Amino acid sequence: MRLYALVWASIAVVLAVVFRAWWIPSPSSPVADLVLTNAVIFTSDDSLPFADSMAVRNGRILRIGNYSFVKEVAGYGTKHLHLGGKVVVPGFVDSHVHLIFGGLQIMRVDLRGVNQQDEFVRRVKEAAMNAKEGSWILGGGWNNDLWGGEFPVASWVDHITPYNPVWLSRMDGHMGLANSVALKLSGISNLSEDPEGGTIMRTASGEPTGLLIDSASELLLPWIPKVSVNERREAFRRASNLALMRGVTTVVDFGRYLPGVSPELSWEDFADVYQWADATGKMMIRVCLFFPLETWTRLLDLIGKMGRVISQWIYLGGVKAFADGSLGSNSALFYEPYVDEPHNYGLQVTAIETLFNMTLSSDKSGLQVAIHAIGDRANDLILDMHELVVSTNGMRDRRFRIEHAQHLAPGATARFGRLGIVASVQPDHLLVDANSATRKLGIDRAQKGSYLFRSLLASNVQLAFGSDWPVVDINPLGGVRTAMKRIPPAWNDAWIPSECLTLNDALKAYTISAARACFLDKELGSLSPGKLADFVILSTGSWDDFAAEGSASVEATYVAGLQAYP
Repeated sequence: MRLYALVWASIAVVLAVVFRAWWIPSPSSPVADLVLTNAVIFTSDDSLPFADSMAVRNGRILRIGNYSFVKEVAGYGTKHLHLGGKVVVPGFVDSHVHLIFGGLQIMRVDLRGVNQQDEFVRRVKEAAMNAKEGSWILGGGWNNDLWGGEFPVASWVDHITPYNPVWLSRMDGHMGLANSVALKLSGISNLSEDPEGGTIMRTASGEPTGLLIDSASELLLPWIPKVSVNERREAFRRASNLALMRGVTTVVDFGRYLPGVSPELSWEDFADVYQWADATGKMMIRVCLFFPLETWTRLLDLIGKMGRVISQWIYLGGVKAFADGSLGSNSALFYEPYVDEPHNYGLQVTAIETLFNMTLSSDKSGLQVAIHAIGDRANDLILDMHELVVSTNGMRDRRFRIEHAQHLAPGATARFGRLGIVASVQPDHLLVDANSATRKLGIDRAQKGSYLFRSLLASNVQLAFGSDWPVVDINPLGGVRTAMKRIPPAWNDAWIPSECLTLNDALKAYTISAARACFLDKELGSLSPGKLADFVILSTGSWDDFAAEGSASVEATYVAGLQAYP
């Protein structure tokens, strides 16, 4: 028996050696943690546009290509995903969100999609019934264009909120409604003057209606109690979960910064939420953070101490400012007046000299600058300013960004291309703007200059797609379809069909181009060897159907090769 046991022990040792040699490749051929097979993988990498298999190791893409090539790195312990022909795309990069603000909106009065006054009032009344006397009722997301264009006024809600101050922001964040209690508390009356870059809307007799536009909100916002740290952390958790559900693995977060809002909020969220979440292992998506332009020296000091890459989750992007307001609030800056307000050309939210000096200094220090511009005149002002900055500071790879770039004057698309400016745009905005742009600008102006996606691409402009959540929903697949079809609700045909994009162009604008727009293209944006393994498995099994209709849903989202949703 002893001899028998020794023989079998010897055989076992030999088998173990053979088994180890078979399953563990040499150090030059590491074993994959995960292998995807039988998929239609859209890589966003022009060197290999499509593949059917992909291998992941230690959170990064090890190999991608055909199965015979990828299977070479499969071994003992490799997990296999056989996808049955499902489409796989890179994790979406949403180029413009207000992440914690969006999460807070989930927890407040939600007025998105409300299309009549009665429902507006009902939702506020429901919140008032559950509120303590004296506490603020907060919320937003309303869009007056959904009920015909009439702006809400304080009297809509005064009778149901006699003991509670109310502040309800419009969907674009450039206008809000205060009730009479809030106006009295903050000292806003018929004697109050409009601040620079803002407007207090008034009745014919000069009384405030309750509406505050852009910087006018700074008269009221300081009276609203600060949001607690725990509330902001919960908002971040909810926002991250929603992003993953929609296939978003990275966001460019412009923070809780809007005209009239304290620039300190962005810095508080960086310390209280992002650094806390990173240190405690609670980060779920990657964030590239932009801070208010007026705090550029603070960001420069932070980058000097910590570098631009805080961790695999947090990147320091750059600085952001505002040139004008929004179309929906009649505060976007145009060359010609609004049709419905013949004496109104919009608002220049920041004085151009101030904007230029801050941009010049921050650009000279190597920071990336992003500026909000919606109206045609606002965009031209920023194009002019950028040209002057380049001539002063010299040429470099700066990737200057214009956020929104919604309405452009003739020749502006070519200037974007010639100056190398990133157009950071939001396709789903056009769904709500198609009707209002025609009404506010007239058919000719709206048709010639609105949401010129294809014209920008034809001028070799880098197009980066985003949502501006919570202005519209964070939903890249919806944005892809909108960019392809451009059909607003209740419309049968496309709005400006010559500006429709192909599926490939729309997906790249949400992936590799979006990553390049924030200097993250070496790590993210395409499914290429060595990059982080962030990818999304879609519901569709037909690329041809997807390319024709743009319809799909998210089945699973992976971050660094690990399933993060569902």
